[in-house]
Amino acid sequence: MLKVVLYSLTLFSFNIMANTDVKEIAITFDDAPRFATGYFSGPQRASTLVSSLKAHNVDQVAFFSVSNKLDKEGVARLNTYADAGHIIANHTHSHPDFNKLTLNQYQRDFRVAHRALSAIKGFEPYFRFPYLREGNTINKRDGMRRTLGQLNYTNAYITLNNYDWYIEKLFQEAIKSNLNIDMTKMRDFYVNVMIESIEYYDDMAIKYLGHSPKHVLLLHEMDISALFIGDLVNALRRKGWKTISMKQAYQDNLAKFNVDKIFKFNPGRVGEVARIGGQKKGLWHKSLDEDYLSERFNAEVLK
Repeated sequence: MLKVVLYSLTLFSFNIMANTDVKEIAITFDDAPRFATGYFSGPQRASTLVSSLKAHNVDQVAFFSVSNKLDKEGVARLNTYADAGHIIANHTHSHPDFNKLTLNQYQRDFRVAHRALSAIKGFEPYFRFPYLREGNTINKRDGMRRTLGQLNYTNAYITLNNYDWYIEKLFQEAIKSNLNIDMTKMRDFYVNVMIESIEYYDDMAIKYLGHSPKHVLLLHEMDISALFIGDLVNALRRKGWKTISMKQAYQDNLAKFNVDKIFKFNPGRVGEVARIGGQKKGLWHKSLDEDYLSERFNAEVLK
């Protein structure tokens, strides 16, 4: 543990000297091509999302893809993203929970996805662990690290976590129930929650690193993402944030940070840093709670 702490302090000191106060953020989307049976069809979602990113000068994002969704429509959707210059990356074949599988089972699932996704236009070897769970034993964690290294994969960690998927669930249920959704209020609710969580993790990073690192935002390929990503980008830029590519984000020294502590439930890279720094509570922002989001949705959108 002492070795990890000393390494961490060395890393953080280097970062403090090598970075400024500029706030930078890369946007990534998990679970593509995610099911689309609500507000948009899959092709509508893809075209809307691509158009919004282009209109707001976001040149490149990454879509972490689950290969068991690669039917004809799913492949076409990924091609829409790739044709627009975005990265297609690996998010396993069946989106399993690593805590519930053996290392061999998880490696097989990963390799199935690797074979399928390698043939997709725009694919690059980045891997994001579903649920951010990187292994609840040393054997599982280190085994997957070796597997990623053998295939020249980058561990696509995140620094900014949220429950946007649950906001999507609330939105789609309201639409299905024919509730009157004020889209302006829906937009504001989404953007406000996202900004609050982003600023929370950035403050945590500054506390333990001494500066704002190159952040990686976890979102999901969903209808609310297509509807409001431009509004989120505008809000971030008004607050002084600069959008960067995922490749740029992983040039940060945080990409070199490997902690020996096992996280059964991983809070993301900033949460890992904070935990090693001694913080035990508040590693997840308060909005990563379904009851909290339901109450706010009812109050801010439906009422």
